[in-house]
Amino acid sequence: MRLALREAEAAVRGGDVPVGAVVLSGDGTTVLGAGHNEREVTGDPTAHAEVLAIRRAAARVGQWRLSGCTLVVTLEPCTMCAGAVVLSRVDRVVYGARDEKGGAVGSLWDVVRDRRLNHRPEVIEGVLADDCAGMLTEFFRTR
Repeated sequence: MRLALREAEAAVRGGDVPVGAVVLSGDGTTVLGAGHNEREVTGDPTAHAEVLAIRRAAARVGQWRLSGCTLVVTLEPCTMCAGAVVLSRVDRVVYGARDEKGGAVGSLWDVVRDRRLNHRPEVIEGVLADDCAGMLTEFFRTR
């Protein structure tokens, strides 16, 4: 999660909401992809930290299936990012702060554990939640 927090700091430098993500290999020892929000820099509404980390991990392993991998993200993924998790077959999602307004991994919706879908990753929430939430609170306080 500390690596994801460093990515979130990079988002702030780019003028974006501080969300950072990393995709870890199955054994948890290798970062396959990392990303932070880049919507403001790129003008791309889909440039969320999770989507960018998943894209980079898939490029590194040479396939779209990220079976065995773990996505670590500072903020609970939205519906778009939760969909990307399901479609990429990530095995585990670890996140810090809950997103009561737009979260889709247990708070507002629970896309990743919907029994109608063909893939349901494990979810671990609340890892370094205070640090993750604090960074977001500070960012929005200055806006």
